Amino acid sequence: MSIEPTLVEAFAPTGTLRASINLGNPILANRDPATGEVFGVSIDLARAFAQHLDVPLELVVLDTAARSVEAVSEDRADFGFFAVDPKRGETIAFTAPYVLIEGFYLVRDDSPVRNNAQVDEPHNRVAVGNGSAYDLFLTRELKAAQIVRAASSPTVVQTFLEQGLEVAAGVKQQLEADARKTPGLRLLSERFMVIRQAMGVAKGRGPRAAAVLGEFVEAMKVSGFVAASLARHGIEGASVAPVA
Repeated sequence: MSIEPTLVEAFAPTGTLRASINLGNPILANRDPATGEVFGVSIDLARAFAQHLDVPLELVVLDTAARSVEAVSEDRADFGFFAVDPKRGETIAFTAPYVLIEGFYLVRDDSPVRNNAQVDEPHNRVAVGNGSAYDLFLTRELKAAQIVRAASSPTVVQTFLEQGLEVAAGVKQQLEADARKTPGLRLLSERFMVIRQAMGVAKGRGPRAAAVLGEFVEAMKVSGFVAASLARHGIEGASVAPVA
C-alpha cells in the first residue's frame, strides 16, 4: 500500500499524525499507573499507521468516546478508534471493524430482571457511559426504561451502585471486572449488542483518505497484526472482525 504525498498531507496536515485514543474502553487502550504510558490494541495500530505513512505520531489521549469523536470531528486529531454508530457517522468516515466486542447488562443478584427483554420497563433505570456506543444504541432502542448517563464507561458500575439503579450496561469485560470487585452482582446471560470497533477519519479529509485507512485496517487483520496485539495485551472476550 504505497501512499502518495497528497494523502500523507491529508492525514497529517501539521506534519505529525495525531491519533485520538479513548481510555474509556479498557479492551482497546489503558494507561500504566506506574509509568503513565498508554498501551493497547489501538495504540499498536496507531503506531503501525504512522510508520506506514512515515510520519511522527502524537497520541491525543482522552477519557471518553464522545471526546475522542469530537477531537477528530473538530480537527484536533487526524484519526481515531471508535465503535461504529450512525450518529457518529455524520462526521466520521469509518473503516470496516477490526475488533468485535459484546455489550451486556449487569444487575444485582436479587434483581427480578432475568433476561434482556425485561430491561426495557418503565421502572428500570439503566446506567451507561455518556456518549459511548451502547449509550447511542440504547438511546435508540429502549422505549420505556430510563437512561442514566455516567461520566465515562469505567464509572458506569460506580454510578449504578451509588444511585441505586436497576441495570448497568457496558462492555462485557469491564462489567465482569467490576462485578469481581463487588459481591452480589451478576451479568445477564446474553449480549444486547455487538460493538464494532473501527478506525475513522473526519469525512472532510476526503473519500480517498477514508479508503486508504480502510485498506490499512484490512491489511492489519489479514496479516495477523490485530490478533497478535490482542494476545500480547492479554485481551479476552474480543475477537478479530472478519475481513471485509
